[in-house]
Amino acid sequence: MKSIIPFFAFLCFAIGTLHAQIPPYAVATTPWVEEQGNHRAVITVAQPAEAVYTKIHWRRRDVNPHEKRLLITDEKGVEVANIHRINIDNEVGEFVFEPKHAGVFYVYYMPFAGKKNIGWWEGKYLTPENKPHQAWLEKHRLVANDFEAKLLPQASVLKIESRTAFDSFYPMEVGATQAERKTLIESTNKNFLLFPEDRTFPVRMTENIPYRWIEQKPANVFLGKALRNEYYAFQIAVFAAKKELKNLKVTFLGNKKVTCFNTGGIDADGRPFEKKVDVAQGKVQTLWFGVDIAPNEKPGKNSFDVTISAENETPQTVKVTLDVLNELLPDRGDSEPWRHSRLRWLNSTLGMDDQPVAPYTALKRNGKQISYLMGEVSLNESGFPASMKVNQQNLLRNPVVFVVETEAGVEKITPSSLRFTKNSAGVIAWVAEGKGRGFSLRCDGSMEFDGTLMYKIRLKTEKPLNIKDARLEIPVEKANATYCMGMGLPGGFCPTEYQWKWKGPQDSYWIGSVKAGLQCEMLGADYTGPLLNLYHPAPPSSWYNTNKGGFRILSNDAQTLATTYSGERTMNAGESLDFSFRLLLTPVKKQDTYDQFTNRYYHDGNKPAPSLKDLASGIKITNVHHANPINPYINYPFIAVDSMKNFVDYWHSKGLKVKIYYTIRELTNQVPELWALRSLGDEIFAVGKGGGFPWLREHLVEHYDVQWFNKINGYEECDAAIRTGGKSRWYNYYINGLQWLVKNVDIDGLYLDDVAFDRTMLKRMRKVMNAVKPGCLLDLHSNTGFSKGPANQYTEYFPYLNKLWFGESFNYDKMPPENWMVEVSGIPFGHMGDMLHSGGNPWRGMVYGMTVRYPWFTEGVSCDPRDIWKIWDEFDIAHAKMSGYWEENCPVKTDNEKVLATAYVHQGKALISVASWASETVKVKLNIDWKAIGIDPSKAKFTIPAVKNFQQGQPFSKEGALEIAPTKGFLLIVD
Repeated sequence: MKSIIPFFAFLCFAIGTLHAQIPPYAVATTPWVEEQGNHRAVITVAQPAEAVYTKIHWRRRDVNPHEKRLLITDEKGVEVANIHRINIDNEVGEFVFEPKHAGVFYVYYMPFAGKKNIGWWEGKYLTPENKPHQAWLEKHRLVANDFEAKLLPQASVLKIESRTAFDSFYPMEVGATQAERKTLIESTNKNFLLFPEDRTFPVRMTENIPYRWIEQKPANVFLGKALRNEYYAFQIAVFAAKKELKNLKVTFLGNKKVTCFNTGGIDADGRPFEKKVDVAQGKVQTLWFGVDIAPNEKPGKNSFDVTISAENETPQTVKVTLDVLNELLPDRGDSEPWRHSRLRWLNSTLGMDDQPVAPYTALKRNGKQISYLMGEVSLNESGFPASMKVNQQNLLRNPVVFVVETEAGVEKITPSSLRFTKNSAGVIAWVAEGKGRGFSLRCDGSMEFDGTLMYKIRLKTEKPLNIKDARLEIPVEKANATYCMGMGLPGGFCPTEYQWKWKGPQDSYWIGSVKAGLQCEMLGADYTGPLLNLYHPAPPSSWYNTNKGGFRILSNDAQTLATTYSGERTMNAGESLDFSFRLLLTPVKKQDTYDQFTNRYYHDGNKPAPSLKDLASGIKITNVHHANPINPYINYPFIAVDSMKNFVDYWHSKGLKVKIYYTIRELTNQVPELWALRSLGDEIFAVGKGGGFPWLREHLVEHYDVQWFNKINGYEECDAAIRTGGKSRWYNYYINGLQWLVKNVDIDGLYLDDVAFDRTMLKRMRKVMNAVKPGCLLDLHSNTGFSKGPANQYTEYFPYLNKLWFGESFNYDKMPPENWMVEVSGIPFGHMGDMLHSGGNPWRGMVYGMTVRYPWFTEGVSCDPRDIWKIWDEFDIAHAKMSGYWEENCPVKTDNEKVLATAYVHQGKALISVASWASETVKVKLNIDWKAIGIDPSKAKFTIPAVKNFQQGQPFSKEGALEIAPTKGFLLIVD
C-alpha cells in the first residue's frame, strides 16, 4: 500500500495541474471531531522529512482566513508542532510543516471552539497557531530571504474534504481565482455574463463566481427536464463583469407562463409589485425563474426565450428548452423540496378574500348601522362611530371624534358626504368628507366581520395652518371602562388620569370591561404587528410628531376619555397628513367554557408523545414543538414530513389531535430554498452583523442576523436560524405551507410562539385551515419579556385563536387580580387560557378556570394538573355555568375583599374556587346565593376533596370559615 501512495499523490497533482490546480472535493466517510472545523485538506508526504513545503489551492470564501488556525495532524490524530506560514489567503494556503514521518496528514484550516446551548451558540474560530521553534526555522532556512520551495520536499494534496455533505463548499462555493476571473473577463466583449444553472446547483456566492463557471463558460442556452404538472424552477446568474448594472429587467418570449421571482411578484397584501435590482460591478445576482407546466402538457421539447436587460446595458437572451417527460407529477413537485417548486408560494394570494370565516357571520348594513356577530356599530355623517354595542352593552358615551385644534380653538368640521364604497359579506367600507376653516378632512373607513374597524384620516390644508393639536378622542362609558392596558400601562384597573409619551415597543391600548371593550392601535409605522424584541420600528410619524404626540386618559363619573394626540405642527398650503388607526371590539367571540375544560393540552417540547396512560387524564391535544426528532427545524416543518405524518396518524388513531410549531420570525439554515431566498436581497431575510454558528459564517458569510440555534441528532446536524424581516412574500409562502401541511400531514392546527405577523395573516391562516379541515386549532404562547404585555400586543389575533397560553416570565404569585383578569385569563376577550411559568398558581388559576399544561416542566418545577382535572371530571365542570367574582350576580362571595371566589354551577350543586390575594393568612366565610345555585341551605352538604399538591381533604360546613395562607386557596363542592 505504501508504494501506491506516492503514485496516487502524483496522479492527483497532475489532475490538479490540468484543471487549474483544483484538488478533488469529497465528503468524509465518517465525520471527524467537530471542533477541528468543517473543512480539511488531505495531503501526503512521500518520504520522511523534517520540513515539507505544502501549497493548497483551497479557494476559500471566508472572511480573514489568515486569522484562523492551521491544525495539522497525522492519521492517528497526533498534532504537528512546527508550522511556518508563507502565505494564507482566500485562494491558497502556502506553508512549511514538520511531519516527523511519511504518510497521510490532515490540514484543518477552520478549527473553532464553542458551546452548543439550547437556543444559541457561543464560540469563535481558533486564532493562529503558536510560532514554530526558532531552531527549526533556522535549520531549514525558513527565516532567510532566499528561501525557495523547490529546495524542500513537497507534500501532495490528495483532496479537500468537508466534515459532512451539508458543510461542503463544492461546487458552488469553490471560487475562481482573481487570475481566472481576469482571463474570463478579458476574453469577452460583453459587459455582463450569464450563467444558467439547474435548481440542483443553487448559486450561493455574490462576491465571486464559482470555478465551475470558469470551466463551463458563460452560456445563452439552458436545458432542463420537467414532468407534466410540474412547477419547474431554474436559475440564471448575472455576473456584472465590467460595469455596474442598473435596474435589471426580464422579459419572456414563448408560449410558457414564466415568473422571475427577483424582479417582482405579489406582496403580502395581494398587490403586484416590481423590484429594482441593481448589480454592482464584480458582483453576481442570481435570478430564479418558475415555469408552469400544465398537466396535459404534450411530452417533448418546448422552448422559450428569457431576455435580461439593464438600463445601461445591451440585452442578452437565454434560450430555455425544457424536455417534458411523459410522467405526471401529482403535486407540482411540492413534496420534493429539492425541486424548488414551492417558490411559487411566494406569490400566493391564498386566503385573501372578503368572505367571513367561522364562527363569524356576514355583516349586515341598515343605513348607517352595521351589525356583526357580537354587536353593532352606528356611524355618523363624519364616518366615525356614533355608537358601539357589544354583548348588548353600550360601549361609547359619545361619538368617536377626530379633533383639529388651532390657535382659535377646536375647529368645527362640517360633514359634506358619507357614501358606502363596498358592501360585501366580510367588509363594508365608506368614505366621508368634511370641511373646516382652511382645511379638509377625508375619512376612509371600513368594518370587517370580526369587529375590526380600519380608519385613515387625511387632513389637507388649503392655506398655511398652525395646528395646536390633532387628536383622536374615544369616550367610553364609565361602566365599561373598568380595565386598561397598553401605552405603557400593564393590564389593570383603568386609572382616573394618565399621561404617556411615545417610548418602548408600544403603539396601542385596550380599554374595557369583561362585557365590552375596544382596542385601538395607531398605524402608520413601517411595521405593523406585535412589537416583539426583534421588531421595534419608529412610531407612526403623524401621531408621534417628533415626540410632541402622546396618549392620555381622563375620567369623570360618566365616561373615560381616551385620547391620542399629535401636538403642535405647522402645515403649508396644499400639504396633507394621514392619521391611521384600527379599532377592535371585544370580546371577539362568545366564551366557550366547555372547550376549555374538555380540550386539555399535552405539551412537552422534547417528548411530544404522551403515554397511553396519560390519555386517561382527558388529554385531547398535543403540541409538537420544534427542536425534537418529530419536528427538528424551526419554522420549516417540510423536511420532517414523514416523521410528522407517522406521528399524526398514530395519535389520531388514539383519539388525540396534533398541532405543530410553525411560525414566522426566524428560519432554519436547513431550508432547501435558502439560496433562492437570499437572492432576493433583504426582502425575506433581515440584514444583520452576521457571526454565530460556524456554518453560517462559512456559507452566508455576511449580512444576516443570528437567531435560534439547536443541535440535532447529537452533534452531527444543527438548526442554526437567521431572522426573517418584517412583512414580505414569505407570508404568502407561509400561508401556502400551512394549507399544504393540513392537507398532506393532516395536522389539526398550529401552536404559535411569539409570532410577529399582523392580524391579516391570522385571518388568512384561519381561512385556509377551515377550507381544508374545519375545526383546526390555533393556540398562542407569549413571553412577557419579549412582547411587553402580550395580551395587548396580540389582541388583534384574538378573533382567530382558540386558546391563550400567556405566562413565560410571569410571576403569578405577585400579580393582582385585575392583572390576572386582563393579561392572563383571556376572559374579557371571549377567550380562556392556561398558565405556564413555574406551574403558575393553581389556586388563583382555578378562579379563572385555568390550569397548567401537562407535563410542562419549567424553572425546576414539575407542573401536573391531573388531580385538578380529575375533580373537573367528577364534578362535570364542562357542563357547568362559570360565574366569577367579576360578575355582579356571582352566587358566591367572601367576606374579605382580598379573597375572591368563582362558582361553577349545575342546578343543585356547585364547585367553588376560592383564592387569596391577602398578604397574610386570613379566615374567610362564604356568602352564598342559595337560590341561584338551586340548593336548599338546610340540606346543603360541603366537601373539600383531597387534591394532591393543592389541598388536604377536610370537613366544612356553611357556617364555617376557611383559613387561607397567602397565595393559596381551596376548591369546595356543595350539593
